[in-house]
Amino acid sequence: MGKQMTEMLKGTLEGIVLALLAEQPAYGYEITTRIRDHGFTEIAEGTIYALLVRVEQKKLVDVEKVPSEKGPPRKVYSLNAAGTQELEEFWKTWNFLAQHIERLNTNNTDEEN
Repeated sequence: MGKQMTEMLKGTLEGIVLALLAEQPAYGYEITTRIRDHGFTEIAEGTIYALLVRVEQKKLVDVEKVPSEKGPPRKVYSLNAAGTQELEEFWKTWNFLAQHIERLNTNNTDEEN
């Protein structure tokens, strides 16, 4: 993954995780798998676990310890009201940025043709 992609993902990864949790609660490894299933194949598990610590500290998720067949209980993360509000703000910001960046891209393409 290129440096530019890595930098852009840093700013959006929290929103991506919140969006996945809005679909359904999940534990860390499951979140990593779902992110990779969406095409973000080079994101390290450690990156996701560090992000989960941050969203838990920011009180954007509720955490439930669920027994695991293999080892210690798993932390299952679910989006709470504060997380839902944060996700809504993320999508508003994302849509604004995407719309305005796309205009720049279209203008740039039109000038070259």
